[in-house]
Amino acid sequence: MPVTNQPFSRQGDGPLLTTNDLPFAANAVLNPGAALVDGETVLLLRIEDRQGLSGIRVARSRNGVDGWRIADRPLLEPDLPDYPYEEWGCEDARVTRVGPRQWLIAYCAYSRYGPAVALATTEDFDSVRRLGVVLPPNNKDAVVFPEPFDGMWILLHRPVTGGQEHIWYACSEHDFAHWSLPGVLLPERGGPWWDGLRIGVGAQPLHTEEGWLLIYHGVKDMAGHPVYRLGLALLDANDPRKVLARASEWVFAPETEYEQRGLVPNVVFTCGAVCRGDEVWMYYGAADTAIGLAVAKTADLLAFVRRHDFMRKVGHEKGMVR
Repeated sequence: MPVTNQPFSRQGDGPLLTTNDLPFAANAVLNPGAALVDGETVLLLRIEDRQGLSGIRVARSRNGVDGWRIADRPLLEPDLPDYPYEEWGCEDARVTRVGPRQWLIAYCAYSRYGPAVALATTEDFDSVRRLGVVLPPNNKDAVVFPEPFDGMWILLHRPVTGGQEHIWYACSEHDFAHWSLPGVLLPERGGPWWDGLRIGVGAQPLHTEEGWLLIYHGVKDMAGHPVYRLGLALLDANDPRKVLARASEWVFAPETEYEQRGLVPNVVFTCGAVCRGDEVWMYYGAADTAIGLAVAKTADLLAFVRRHDFMRKVGHEKGMVR
């Protein structure tokens, strides 16, 4: 049974969306990006077809819970001749608003050359303009902050460097196509930690009165099987390359049957959350098979990361603060 003293509360008695809710046959629906657009919740669903390839399709709901209207065609689809670095999939889209009517989508472009970070823009979620691959393999779990800092846009991503998988940042002064000035934001903690094997960005950073709240995923190997859980970090409001706090405990874990059993067991993985009043609505993939929804008070999440602040407990950890 789910632990009841955690900030997030699951909504409903089961998954929010499964393949049974799609108007076509598919193998899985998972890991949606999320945004509020014109009073509606927009999800960028990752849908794996029965070939094994993933594309991104838009779903819209007036209340963010039910009545989902799913687009007739993919927003981003793989195996198009003009986009060879997407031949095996467009995966795990994260979306941020970067202009009055412009949204930036960061996603994993998957091909025989490995997973790479790609970007696209949209104004209506009906069509996109691809910017292409901006960071080469092996790299994924990317998201861009919704505003520049001292004239620089900041992107978070997860490259594989020497067998290690930390969350890095990169900066762009002029556009979204060229990124430089890299650094490590959050390292994997190693050893027996719940986020010791690898970590990556979850939902897009959420602006709060205390700074940018970052939900991220961490992985631990348990008897040869990975377990994916979610944690929290708090970043400086004016320079999110500075980490203010990082919770030592996970905040959300696979505890229900639909999270523990599926195509990939014991996985909760978010790519999108939205702020509704004083609440955070987090949409997440469950066991790489279906989509769930969990809701928490923003104040409770901030209190959680402060109460369990790993950096406060052990002092300054090398590499955790720029």
